[in-house]
Amino acid sequence: MACISVHSLITALQLVAILLSVESSIHIYERDPFREVGNAYLVSGGSEGVASSRFIPLPRRAFRSTAHDGLSYIRFENITFWRSKAAADQHPTMAYNSGLVQIIIFEAADRDNIGGSPYGGQRAICCTSDLAKLEGCKQGEVIRAPSPTDANWPMVLNVHFRGRQLSAQLKKKEVYIKKTGMYNLFFISCDPKLKGMKVSGRTVWKNPDGYLPGRMSPLMKFYSIMTVAYILLSAIWCLQYVRHRQDVLPLQYCITGVITLGLLEMIFWYFDYAYFNITGARPVGLTTWVVTIGATRRTVSRLLILSISMGYGVARPTLGGLTTKVLLLGITYFVASILLNITEYVGIINDIAGRARVLLVLPDALLDAFLILWIFTSLSKTLEQLQVKRSSVKLDIYRQFSNALGITVIASAAWIGYEVYFKATDPFNERWQGGWIITAFWDILAFGLLCVICYLWAPSQSSQRYAYSEARGEDDDGETESLCNETPQGGIGLVKIERKEGSDSSDVEDDMQEAKRE
Repeated sequence: MACISVHSLITALQLVAILLSVESSIHIYERDPFREVGNAYLVSGGSEGVASSRFIPLPRRAFRSTAHDGLSYIRFENITFWRSKAAADQHPTMAYNSGLVQIIIFEAADRDNIGGSPYGGQRAICCTSDLAKLEGCKQGEVIRAPSPTDANWPMVLNVHFRGRQLSAQLKKKEVYIKKTGMYNLFFISCDPKLKGMKVSGRTVWKNPDGYLPGRMSPLMKFYSIMTVAYILLSAIWCLQYVRHRQDVLPLQYCITGVITLGLLEMIFWYFDYAYFNITGARPVGLTTWVVTIGATRRTVSRLLILSISMGYGVARPTLGGLTTKVLLLGITYFVASILLNITEYVGIINDIAGRARVLLVLPDALLDAFLILWIFTSLSKTLEQLQVKRSSVKLDIYRQFSNALGITVIASAAWIGYEVYFKATDPFNERWQGGWIITAFWDILAFGLLCVICYLWAPSQSSQRYAYSEARGEDDDGETESLCNETPQGGIGLVKIERKEGSDSSDVEDDMQEAKRE
């Protein structure tokens, strides 16, 4: 008799369910084979966070369910178990029960209520002869102890084969969820004669406000808020852009592009989750579009920050020989980012092994680390260059930018540490209700840094004055004006700065030569 410890067994089962779960509330089984685990044969049917139902409809009364009806349930549709002809032929033709399959639904907190142990030793999923004598379970069935909060849970549904039938079917059934939690579903058989059995059909998991998995439900509202935030930022930026369109810098064209991509990404994410919530499945076409837009936005944002750090358009006229390297890095990052995100969000990902995901995560992480190193190295050189030229206004802007960038990197590192801690201390996703913030934080951080860049390089009538100029040095022989400071009335205005001695027109030639050398 094969037995394994309950903790290793149930832990393995739940981790398998979590790792193999599809980003969908409709779980489809296409003749999935049962696997031998301990003394049982099983298939993982899914694992999702589900909020409690607001009410339970009366039994035997017709009720048409809708996405926003307040009900939470797991619905079984056309669940059919298939056994081999050799297994069926071992039973009499008129046998009432020629094989048992059990459907087990349990909350993560009740995982230790599945399984038993004879004489305090190792535990097994299925009841054995020894356990039948000691614990009163029924031999050949899954061992189940009632939950302390509800004696009907974990839920067990029995499906029997009849005679020599090759299939057994569960009629359409809904199991209503009365308590909020992370629920796991398994199809289990304790009959060795049913080895090699398969299951087909589907299950539909529903929350009170729709079909979005519980941990993803808050993201739909989050993206609607982020859409409004991007609209406000776009309106303010466009107002300044139109007012000072004659003084717009090439750098500000790039910022406009990032804002536009960010707005489109938030809008498409909202509609993606809204469709998901109504239908229970991700729209592959829409999700592919939003993933592509997101990868483009992240790539352009990083290249924008790198270009600013190099002093493009402010301390130097072009990137010189670095242009090709920057573009090559951008293309590489875009490919790595879109492959990773398509893997995570688009289609069924059950068949992608953990190693394959790691192979896609590593290039993205390594490219990010390389970009951060290059950005800060370039920023340090630009600050030194501005100090040598005594370009006080530009130097002040770049110092503010470097401070914001430093805070962003520190916040990112801290959040990665928290994310690792969060996942390491919650292997069964019992804190699923707060998991959405892991995803949301990165969008909030990116939006915050974009707002800082928009503030520092907002279009104004002095934009061209502080662009790279071939006609004069970095500081004028007179009063100078700040690129982006506000007047007491809240508008972009001019701030006088004391005259700086020692500006030299030869700086222009030095910068041109430096760009060519790079």
